[in-house]
Amino acid sequence: MGLEFLTPINEDVVQYAAALNVYTIGSKMVLHTQEHGIPDLEGVTVALVGVPEYRGAKYTISDPSNLEELRRQFYQLFPGNWNVTIADLGNIEPGASVQDTYFALKEVTAALVKQHITPIVLGGTQDLTYATYRAYDQLDQMVNLVAIDSSFDLVFNDEGLHERSFLNSVIQENPPNLSDYANIGYQVYYNSQEAVDLMEKLFFEYYRLGEATNAMNTMEPVFRNADLVSVDMKVVQGTDLGNAPGTYPNGFNSREICGLARYAGISDKVSCYGIYNMVSTEKCYQLTAQVIWYFIEGVNYRFHEYPFGTKEDFLKYIVPVDDTELIFYKSNVSGRWWIEITNFGNSYNNFVKETLIPCTEQDYIDATQQNIPERWWRIYRKSVN
Repeated sequence: MGLEFLTPINEDVVQYAAALNVYTIGSKMVLHTQEHGIPDLEGVTVALVGVPEYRGAKYTISDPSNLEELRRQFYQLFPGNWNVTIADLGNIEPGASVQDTYFALKEVTAALVKQHITPIVLGGTQDLTYATYRAYDQLDQMVNLVAIDSSFDLVFNDEGLHERSFLNSVIQENPPNLSDYANIGYQVYYNSQEAVDLMEKLFFEYYRLGEATNAMNTMEPVFRNADLVSVDMKVVQGTDLGNAPGTYPNGFNSREICGLARYAGISDKVSCYGIYNMVSTEKCYQLTAQVIWYFIEGVNYRFHEYPFGTKEDFLKYIVPVDDTELIFYKSNVSGRWWIEITNFGNSYNNFVKETLIPCTEQDYIDATQQNIPERWWRIYRKSVN
């Protein structure tokens, strides 16, 4: 149930895939076609779902994204040495109202995640993130949301749900399933001080563009704790998107946005990945296709270290800091680090379900120098307020 909202891929695109080199992604994918309908999803790992819905735009979009062209750009790429099966399930066409589209996307996302298939949602505007977030209502779990975006998409006047205000709905509306939120790449001049203050008040994580680009490897733990990732493609600098109208002079470059996509893919927890606000240029479609490629590359190389069934494959480090002990774990498989949250009492469980929080080796080094990591402090402050 839920997949009945999907419409087949355009026949021209199906024929394009059929004519490709047999080693390309397009020739190996499982496709939803008019002739054969929704394919058997047994063994499928990730699935593309297009949602050409733009009524949530804050400003008029005169030239919506061409998802068929994006598909052509992605299909012609060659896969890595992957052991994943990819499906393209076609589109969710806009409903009679934008709320109808939200409902359909929520149902499709929930249906796929229940089958342990990771949907890659291709928007459309970023307000569609709210629909994917609401899909977790059916999955009986709290949600950690990570947005790669130049703004928090948070407003302080009642404008309703749109691409620049979807975080309001995520935070405020019931059921309150948001466990944590992190923003990567925000630019101060696109966010009010009131929005920044609210991020701090709610103990959310937020990383300025310069902070992220100066130490890209420190962004990996942020994704390791995420369930849902939302990417606004306008977070990429305009020159790398073909200098299309509506793009910005500053942002991540092509290599950086692909690196972030791989971090998201390699996370064992990420179960839905959305890409929104593409601009209609060949460069943008080429880059977005490569972002999808890197996300799938990451999925293929997941270490399956979460949740922890046993700590036998981890080295344990106990670091005395002042009057407390910080406990770190390092994986013998991936070399990644976690910090254990202890001594906070039961109040911590009101906020997040994890007791092991992803961190970096630098966090461990800082602790040995008697500097408690900011990640630990953030959870501590959240638990006592």
